Amino acid sequence: MAQYFEIHPETPQPRLIKQAVQLIQKGGVLAVPTDTSYALVCHLDDKNAVDQVRRIRQMDDKHLLTLLCRDLSELSNYAMVDNHQFRLVKLGSPGAFTFILEATKEVPRRLSHPSRRTIGLRVPDHPVMQALLEELGQPVLATTFIPPGETDALNDPDEIRARFEKQLAGVISAPGCPGQPSTIIDLTGDEPTVVRPGRGDPAKLGL
Repeated sequence: MAQYFEIHPETPQPRLIKQAVQLIQKGGVLAVPTDTSYALVCHLDDKNAVDQVRRIRQMDDKHLLTLLCRDLSELSNYAMVDNHQFRLVKLGSPGAFTFILEATKEVPRRLSHPSRRTIGLRVPDHPVMQALLEELGQPVLATTFIPPGETDALNDPDEIRARFEKQLAGVISAPGCPGQPSTIIDLTGDEPTVVRPGRGDPAKLGL
């Protein structure tokens, strides 16, 4: 049975944040609101938790997962960026952009794209997500919570609990999640490429 946390979207209660982080540290998968849509998150270094995320979404290892980071300094530990790439990432962070970048050795190989050694990274602009990352002290692995066979992300915590409570360790309810996925920008080629349009406006990055 998933624990259900009602957390204030602007001033998250530290006690509840700590309880939610303890579930992540114990290997649990949580459904959490972000500044785009609800996401499934788990501990970066827990293979069983990562496998559970893939089972819930019914996706294989070719599906790129994303690291949600507290800030750009943390992001630089997990991706290799040149000056041009960093400028674009800085323009879009924190915010509704996921950037595909070349992964560093800090990223476990099972988390990166199996043939390209790339990883998605994002700095979310959401008080609850930022509080979780701050309490945990490291990034979480995340993917947009789109159920198998569906095209839209779930955005109702009560529906999430009703449908997936046996597969989740926790569900966080915090009003105001927009319900639109992030814009994915691939920065590994010669020119930046919009892979998936979403809430982030590419014009903000000059694209």
